[in-house]
Amino acid sequence: MLNLGRPGPREPVRIPGLLDVSTIYAEKAAAESEVGRDVLARFPDARVEIVPSHGDIPGLFGNAGNVQDWNRIKSSVLVLGVKKGLTFIENGRSADYIAPSTANGCAMSCAYCYVPRNKGYANPITVFVNINAICGAIARHVKKLGPKPQPNQVEAGAWVYDVGCNSDCSVDALISENVATLVDLFKRLPDGKASFATKFVNRELLDLDPRGKTRIRFSLMPASKAKLLDVRTTPIADRIAAIDAFVEAGYEVQLNFSPVVIDDGWLADYAELFDQVDAGVGEKAKRQLACEVIFLTHNESLHEINLGWHPKAEVALWTPHNQERKISERGGVNLRYRRGFKGAAVAEFRDLLTEKLPYCRIRYAF
Repeated sequence: MLNLGRPGPREPVRIPGLLDVSTIYAEKAAAESEVGRDVLARFPDARVEIVPSHGDIPGLFGNAGNVQDWNRIKSSVLVLGVKKGLTFIENGRSADYIAPSTANGCAMSCAYCYVPRNKGYANPITVFVNINAICGAIARHVKKLGPKPQPNQVEAGAWVYDVGCNSDCSVDALISENVATLVDLFKRLPDGKASFATKFVNRELLDLDPRGKTRIRFSLMPASKAKLLDVRTTPIADRIAAIDAFVEAGYEVQLNFSPVVIDDGWLADYAELFDQVDAGVGEKAKRQLACEVIFLTHNESLHEINLGWHPKAEVALWTPHNQERKISERGGVNLRYRRGFKGAAVAEFRDLLTEKLPYCRIRYAF
């Protein structure tokens, strides 16, 4: 099942400002695996340190001092591990199920990202090398479900699996063949479809052959907000400009307006963004376009982390005057826009999007 399909040796991977890996922490079994050897070959100058566990690296995770080196760690450190628990989580919004992760963490630095809350002051990419086991688990899960009995808001004809819930697959595809392997798997599963959201345009993905069985959700927000909050990501204009190419390559492309951040003039900013989308994509893309809309949920712990590396972002994200506290299922303290206030904002957003992009179906908004 493993697909290391690009012919010939790859050039060493180095993307200034995003990936310039100098240290790789690896479990011994991960470093010796086929995927691990492929990753190490892409970063031949990196120092490799063998560790007992990908989730317990002294000095990296749980070290509050690393906040000051937030972006340096993201670009210079990789972790290789073996994914232990191959569990599936029911979702019902972006996907029917969240699949076992093939990676965790990200080289980009979106100020609202929830993943750093769980990793402790550093959030580099961890690549899981047991892709065959993960793909096998997905194939068995799809087979056990059988044909989808009836359409839902996720998808009409297939069970949709989010394969990038804890990372950005477009960046992950620069580091290993895991994403290519997933795309290859899903095109052969008649009752399954892959899905992932992305804020990075990786045109290498255009060389794959998804045959309509992988959904890419390009995340969009007004450019002024993205400049503040979507740190180290592909510019919004470039994300919009890439949509037609991905549709032509055989991907289903949808939009992810997330997170929607409310401030003075936010609706005018979104009106401009919707006009950019309308002018920037062709008729083929418009005919299959749908979106999901998620208003900001912030977190007290993430707020404290952000104050250590990007305090300007907190001016937009931390607005207690229009937010209310809610305890999460894991016991964390989240801030969401107040009931009533948020409901009115969601309705305004829906009305504006329907006016500007009448062909773009809203799968859900909250």
